[in-house]
Amino acid sequence: MINHDKEIKNILDKIHNERRITKEEALILYQKADLLTLGALANCIRQKLHPENFVTYIVDRNINYTNICNSKCRFCAFYKEEGSKDGYVISKEELSQKIEGTIQLGGIQILLQGGLNPKLNLEYYENLLHYIKFHHKIHIHGFSPPEIIHMCRQSGLSIFKVLKRLIAAGLDSMPGGGAEILVDSVREKVSPGKCNSEKWLEVMEIAHQTGLKTTATMMFGHLEFLENRLEHLDKIRQLQDRTKGFTAFIPWPFQPKNTQIKKQTTSGFEYLKVLALSRIFLDNIINIQASWVTQGAKIAQIALTFGANDLGSTMIEENVVAAAGVSFRLPESELIRIIKDAGFQAGRRTMDYALLKKR
Repeated sequence: MINHDKEIKNILDKIHNERRITKEEALILYQKADLLTLGALANCIRQKLHPENFVTYIVDRNINYTNICNSKCRFCAFYKEEGSKDGYVISKEELSQKIEGTIQLGGIQILLQGGLNPKLNLEYYENLLHYIKFHHKIHIHGFSPPEIIHMCRQSGLSIFKVLKRLIAAGLDSMPGGGAEILVDSVREKVSPGKCNSEKWLEVMEIAHQTGLKTTATMMFGHLEFLENRLEHLDKIRQLQDRTKGFTAFIPWPFQPKNTQIKKQTTSGFEYLKVLALSRIFLDNIINIQASWVTQGAKIAQIALTFGANDLGSTMIEENVVAAAGVSFRLPESELIRIIKDAGFQAGRRTMDYALLKKR
């Protein structure tokens, strides 16, 4: 019979000695260690990586340029099918209004993402970027790997050529959306129309090779098993070993309302365990982001002592999670307040985590 107590002690010793743990050891930790042990471990690592006691955030806006999507992900409550009366492609006038409103609120970045719209070709995306850069001084954090693969299919070009054209048109960095769980048996159930895990990772690796910085995400709490979450983390860690291109990791729980997947909402308890384990396992990614958008302010504050050092965006606008029935909203002043009430200093940052302003 396996002595799990001894196993856990050996794993804890490895972590305290700053040695990398395996995904098998991480699974044992998740299953056998209590929440406070995981939290304390993650907090210890966070303090070593970020001894300055800052919690960072960015002022930006999510702009969804289209909600028409042929991927038909079962977890998504936002998309509309082609021909739907509620489908849209954003106009340049509305786009400019959103960007100007963002700048007026102190925003320095837009997160530009949309559905896999079969009517949009590569030239559309290039023109969109050119238009934004010509009319506005703002950082464009845009286009997740599934969108890039969609552009490749539409244009017949390679990932590298598509990315080079987007960079030339004004793309500054890339979000880590569309990862869900990087295990194809899971992806086939929840997002069969999206690129597979290999393609997601390939887009990110090539993006890093071109000089683009990106984030990485994990959406959990739907149809995956615990082992799948660890396989996802392991694939992210292996890629980061090769490229050092991820600036942050963002784990967030699936929101089931208005979707085709009928599951209970992930508890705050489980969210904190996954967050802490992410901080412990991803020893080569400096920043871990808490998801206040899905968890609310109170859990977000606790997350800051469970490994997270960043609260992400002020989310001047957010549509995808809101479509699943979750609508937490925090103005910048409130974000600063909850950071300070949790015992930290607040700092406004850029996408690559350069500190802009202490608050």
